[in-house]
Amino acid sequence: MKIKNICCLGAGYVGGPTMSVIALKCPEIKVTVVDLNTDRILAWNEENLDKLPVYEPGLADVVREARGRNLFFSTDVDAAIEAADMIFIAVNTPTKTYGEGKGMAADLKFVELCARQIARIAKNDKIIVEKSTLPVRTAQTLQTILDHTGNGVKFEVLSNPEFLAEGTAIEDLFNADRVLIGGNQTESGQKAIQSLVDIYAHWLSPKQILTTNVWSSELSKLTANAFLAQRISSINALSALCEATEADVDEVAAAIGTDSRIGSKFLKASVGFGGSCFQKDILNLVYLCRYFNLPEVANYWEQIIILNDYQKYRFAKNIICSLFNTVSGKKITFLGWAFKKDTNDTRESAAIYVAEHLIEDGAEIHVYDPKVSEEKIKADMRYLWELKGLSEEKIKSKLNQIFVYKTATDALDQAHAVAVLTEWDEFKTYDWESIYNNMYKPAFLFDGRNILDFKKLAAIGFQVKGIGKNNSFSAKLKVENELVIR
Repeated sequence: MKIKNICCLGAGYVGGPTMSVIALKCPEIKVTVVDLNTDRILAWNEENLDKLPVYEPGLADVVREARGRNLFFSTDVDAAIEAADMIFIAVNTPTKTYGEGKGMAADLKFVELCARQIARIAKNDKIIVEKSTLPVRTAQTLQTILDHTGNGVKFEVLSNPEFLAEGTAIEDLFNADRVLIGGNQTESGQKAIQSLVDIYAHWLSPKQILTTNVWSSELSKLTANAFLAQRISSINALSALCEATEADVDEVAAAIGTDSRIGSKFLKASVGFGGSCFQKDILNLVYLCRYFNLPEVANYWEQIIILNDYQKYRFAKNIICSLFNTVSGKKITFLGWAFKKDTNDTRESAAIYVAEHLIEDGAEIHVYDPKVSEEKIKADMRYLWELKGLSEEKIKSKLNQIFVYKTATDALDQAHAVAVLTEWDEFKTYDWESIYNNMYKPAFLFDGRNILDFKKLAAIGFQVKGIGKNNSFSAKLKVENELVIR
């Protein structure tokens, strides 16, 4: 089937950028991205491209060229479904917060609603593409719902998981390591696979496009994220040992990264990983293993999450202990709230959980992030506390301990301590001597991303604490300087 009209259900971090690039590279195909969230669609149609709902370097340029030509954003879901030859499902699949599988299994209610809506509207044969991260065998669920519509319409369900890294999503789409397409190993299934292959072949080489059966494709997405998160938790586990033994985690990472069997990627110690995928996908994997009675396998993968939670708690505890075992009423400045640089996504950000620990101990959290709004920061904390069952009165009281600024200067003024939670490049360029002069002494700086020049900061006078670093560094440097002066 030659595809002339594509519809994408979901205008979020996956659907918006992916469809924008497809529209850019395939000008002969009409691409319509639909969402029930009116504000989100209005933002995608905003004349000022700085106000797009998703911040990704390069995205605004793609949207500028394709929007209005063959890329459209709409809330008219039914019309887009009816017109489409191929429908991508890119809706949210959060971890369940209720019922069977609570806290681990993926909540597929939005995916199921999409399938039922497609079944109700469709009047001609369509290819359905799973873009959301889904458990293995979800395609079978979709196929079952679609095949029982009674409309006589034939559907082929493909799995096409996204492997985008936020902050580099556009580059990842332009030059993907691989695009994975899974489908039924039947004649009609193979034709559907080829239809999607032909779309990506507009700009990717054959060796970048892999095809599998649908089950392998679904499992590959969960596995890829589990392996990447495993590497982060592994180096973070060693960061704790480095601090205890006075080894340097960056030197250890560099040493093992030169081994071609290991490689250097994802060996950067930090306060912990976040984002929409890693934790959700690993929990999903753990749930599947337990569902299929593989407890030892489930326990192995779950340990990655346990270690990640420990790393965030360890970072917060280090702040409390360093500030003389109390942060009550003290101003702790957070530089960064997004889960990583070059994105405004805050889902599962380490900052959320570090803030929770410190607020519980009475701290005032003062936040600056170049791309995250005050509304989003407070919504993140409210959501966490609501999940934990806190009363509205208690939540409001805790929210009064959070202050958000539009400039770093205001956030840093008269702080007791600074904590770097996101690795934004601009933090490296600050006038740290002026910042030091305007802080309470001793001036503590906790670098949760190891991006700053520790030696320079210690020379200014900061008490510097890094991840996997010798935390007596500042004191030792001061002694060394005194010896040199003498």
